[in-house]
Order: sequence, then structure tokens, then C-alpha cells
Amino acid sequence: MSAAIASSLPASEPPKLEKKPIKFSNLLLGAGLNLFEVTSLGQPLEVIKTTMAANRGDGFGAALGRIWNRGGVFGFYQGLIPWAWIEASTKGAVLLFVASEAEYYARAAGAGEFGGGIFGGVTGGVAQAYATMGFCTCMKTVEITKHKMASTGQKAPGTWATFMDIYRREGIRGINKGVNAVAIRQMTNWGSRFGLSRLAEQGIRDLTGKKEGEKLSAVEKITASALGGGLSAWNQPIEVIRVEMQSKKEDPNRPKKMTVGNTFKYIYETNGLKGLYRGVTPRIGLGVWQTVCMVAMGDMAKTYVEKLTGEAVTAKH
Repeated sequence: MSAAIASSLPASEPPKLEKKPIKFSNLLLGAGLNLFEVTSLGQPLEVIKTTMAANRGDGFGAALGRIWNRGGVFGFYQGLIPWAWIEASTKGAVLLFVASEAEYYARAAGAGEFGGGIFGGVTGGVAQAYATMGFCTCMKTVEITKHKMASTGQKAPGTWATFMDIYRREGIRGINKGVNAVAIRQMTNWGSRFGLSRLAEQGIRDLTGKKEGEKLSAVEKITASALGGGLSAWNQPIEVIRVEMQSKKEDPNRPKKMTVGNTFKYIYETNGLKGLYRGVTPRIGLGVWQTVCMVAMGDMAKTYVEKLTGEAVTAKH
């Protein structure tokens, strides 16, 4: 009887797959947090990382001395305005739009939540590189590595003069130099950070006895993301290749037309395996600082943005 009743009942339909809405409040929150992160400690760590990757004979102390000699405290903020600000205020919007679409289509094609999330993040990371991060990272690296002309009595060109000079000589390709390396970095960053952070989170839950879905504390969130970010620095060679391709450092032994492949070969032949991991320490520090900003500042920023826009923020931070 019970079997007959069960068979007569309509089968429960799986939940309908819906696209995640892109809210202005989410974009505003992401841009605000990114701008705070880069303007505080983010850009100095970026400058140290880039200086070490470009000058691979330098240790951490030597890199600090080189930056200080270049401009004192302001040397640590080279490339901040406008390039780091443009990147910080736009990359979140690109990621949210593209990742949301990519995840929806991946899920519609049969991917699970975890797989769909990774696919969305990877696709969004590649879109970030080609839309805004390519020319922004290129110009930041140029600013950080170009030789100052003041010592020879010449006036050093400003940011926009440098930009226009590269554009006139090399066109779009010139200001997007190294964009393929940026795309590989972003793609592997998002894929590995997402997966490794989830694994670290699960480990913390196992240690603390917290169930799936139970909220982690701020310290636990930072620990999980820091572990994910730190372990995802395995792709530091891509970052060093990116810096070398975009660098204005003068070296007659460098390949004339630099590609990801011949740049890798050049770095390995001149500095070995160690050279490919130069700048990994400040990069890990940068990942931790980004996480601290998103977690520690996120709730305060979320409340402020909700009051300002009048809509609920649904983005995770």
C-alpha cells in the first residue's frame, strides 16, 4: 500500500539552477576592500616582490635597500597611482561577472558545485588578465623597474609620459607585455587557491570538531586562506617570468622577443631553480594581508555598503 502511495506521488524535482545576481553593492564592496588593501600594505609588498623577481641576485634586505634608495618611503608605493588603483577597482567586477556566467554554464552542463566554482574562478581569472590586469601589471612593473634618470641630470618621465612612450613605440602589445604570463598566473592562482583553501578549511573543521556549514571564526578563516594562498605560491615561477617579461631592466643577454618559454629558459640558465622562486616570501605575505583585509575589514565594510546602497551584500569575503 505504502509503495503504491509513494509511486503515485510526484517525484521531487531537483532545485532549479539560477544565475547568481550581480549586485552593485557586491562590486562596491569588492572595489573598496581591494583599494584599502593595495593602498595600505599591499603595494609595498608588491614592490618588494617585483624588485626581488627582477633583481634575482638580491636578498630581502638588499631589495629593501634598493627600493629605499630609489625614493625613500615613496619608493615602496611606485606604481600605486593610477595603475594599482585601476587594477584594484576593476578586477573584482570583471571576476564577478565572468565567474558567475562561467559557473552557471558549467553547472548547467552537469558540473558539481565544487567543480563549477573552480571553473568559474579560473575563467574569471583569465578574463581579469586580458581585460584590465595585463596592462596594469605591465605599467606597475615598468614603474618599479625602470632606471631613474635623475642621477644623470635628466628629468625622469612621469607615469603617463612613460605609458605614451611605450604605446607609441610598441602599441597595444607593448602595454600588454607579459599578459599571457599574467593569464596563466591568474588561472592557476584561482584554481589552486580555491581548492587548497577548501582543504585547509576542512582540516580546521576536523581539528576543532566544527560541522560543514558551521561558521569559522575570523582567525580560522584567515588561517585557512593564508594556508591556501601560501601553498598556491607553487606557481611563483610564472610570476617571476611575468616580471622579467615586463621589466625595463637592461641586460644584453635577455631574448629580444620574449615569450613565456624563452623567458623561463633565460631565468633558469642565469639564476637556476632558486631564481624562479625569487620574491616568494613577500608574495605569501601579500596573500595573508589580502585575506586579513577581506576578513577583518569585510564585515564593517559590508554594513557601510548596505547602508549606502540600500541593498543586501551577498558577496563572500
